[in-house]
Amino acid sequence: MPDPNVPLPSPLPSARTRLILASTSPYRRELLARLRLPFEVVAPQVDETPRPGETPAALCERLALAKARAVARLHPQALVIGSDQVAACDGEPVGKPHTHERAVAQLLRFSGRAITFHTGLALVRAVDGHEQVVRVPVEVTFRMLDRTEIETYLRLEQPYDCAGSAKCETLGIGLLDAIRSDDPTALVGLPLIATCRLLRAAGLNPVLTAGALHG
Repeated sequence: MPDPNVPLPSPLPSARTRLILASTSPYRRELLARLRLPFEVVAPQVDETPRPGETPAALCERLALAKARAVARLHPQALVIGSDQVAACDGEPVGKPHTHERAVAQLLRFSGRAITFHTGLALVRAVDGHEQVVRVPVEVTFRMLDRTEIETYLRLEQPYDCAGSAKCETLGIGLLDAIRSDDPTALVGLPLIATCRLLRAAGLNPVLTAGALHG
């Protein structure tokens, strides 16, 4: 039995702990909000250009960590979450299309194929040098797609800020045959199972913290 004279550890590492999402993505912001924890959003200033010969897996991990570090330098006491997603096709990184023409080319290339979407996730606290980085892969199988279907989807969804042009949380799900992942929100941009695991390792239990805040 626990000693009644010894206080139990708090579910909060500190009532003053700040949680920051190093991202401008509205998708990641919505996903992190599901944990019912207060957090801030700070845009990271990071060059996302792939390095020569860099694999998609290595790229997503490097950028996730770079984003978290960039914001952690400005807010050293905070726990900072960084994330990045890169699709892999024929061993090459495929990022956000940004334009209609590039989105068409991506989806034509993916048609009838299994593509791996790599999501890198990092958690950094600069004050004590705490750093964690993981990668969560998701295998996505696309249906055979014709140009008319692709054009219609892009006109309706305009997913030009989504890696690989596939916005699976809305109409993009109609382009797919299968999604295989151990972390169901990873494809949207922030793997919440992995996020909770990293937060617990840093001393913040999301369930107990949310309970203390909202109970």
